[in-house]
Amino acid sequence: MIQFLDKAKRQLSSNLPFVIYKKPNENKCIGYFQKNNLLFEVDDFKEKGFVFSSFDGSKSILFPEHESDRLEVDFIFNSNEIEIVNNQFVENNSNKKEFETQVQLAVDAISDGKFLKVVLSRKESIELTDFDPIETFQKVAQNYSTAFCYCWFHPEIGLWIGASPEQLLKIDNQKMSTVSLAGTRKNDDNKFVEWGKKEKTEQQIVTNSIIKNLENELSNIKISIPHSFQAGSLFHLKTDIEGELKPNFDLKNMLSKLHPTPAVCGFPKKEANDFIVKTEGYNRSFYSGFFGEINLNNKTNSFLHVNLRCMQIQNKTAHLYIGCGITRDSIPESEWLETVNKSQTMKKILI
Repeated sequence: MIQFLDKAKRQLSSNLPFVIYKKPNENKCIGYFQKNNLLFEVDDFKEKGFVFSSFDGSKSILFPEHESDRLEVDFIFNSNEIEIVNNQFVENNSNKKEFETQVQLAVDAISDGKFLKVVLSRKESIELTDFDPIETFQKVAQNYSTAFCYCWFHPEIGLWIGASPEQLLKIDNQKMSTVSLAGTRKNDDNKFVEWGKKEKTEQQIVTNSIIKNLENELSNIKISIPHSFQAGSLFHLKTDIEGELKPNFDLKNMLSKLHPTPAVCGFPKKEANDFIVKTEGYNRSFYSGFFGEINLNNKTNSFLHVNLRCMQIQNKTAHLYIGCGITRDSIPESEWLETVNKSQTMKKILI
């Protein structure tokens, strides 16, 4: 493990691309260490390697399998979690009013019948001191075992770290699975979560959209009942969806139908996305895009997650990206508090 992390540090100091990651509920770390500093982009998603794709789909960066050293090591958990003290960051409320105004605009647009749901996000910046991205990855992986934890770097793109709770898709031979994940509740007692009308409606919109988009791609589709899913101190409402790939499966086509789901964009997709571009006032970049392995083991096996609970590191600043789903029943202040709760995932690591 030490040699694995040291290799990541050498890649970073040499300005060479790399990603190190730990999949949900697994005890191994995997790394792609690119042998040069070239920028490779995905063409048709028939390539093999690790992909990092932006929200708008304009960039899909690839660490190619044939251009990289792929290493896998056991992840060593400490007997105790790395200590995370109570959050010492003073909550930045400078854009609270602006965000709540945006939420109200969304609620009004939904009431006017322009769309059923939209996901609005914001960016919060934190100044860093003595920041070590590799040690930060260790903290993330140690403390968020049910998430897809990663540290990703390319000299032409930048440095990103995250712990995503949301799977976009998993393909294992001829079987594919995905999830509908929406609705958020903070529950420090880890007890039963009582979901309200707003969360149930929000999550059902996501589920219905995914199933409709996959009807022509999968056979023997199975859908679980919605259930609570814990990610750190937050709970989400989750539905598991799986099926068998139909003949002539094409990953690029599948991704165009799945991403962005209503969980990170809204529904209908075009109307919600137009509202996001007009209203948010900033470029999401790779936040709420997707990342992960594609076409491993000389097969179509792929494992992709949505890039949530993440931060972009620029110079000595961490830019945190946080969003929430807006429906007709949304209350602006409650949505603001949801983003505050979600921001703790990365803030706790930065203490």
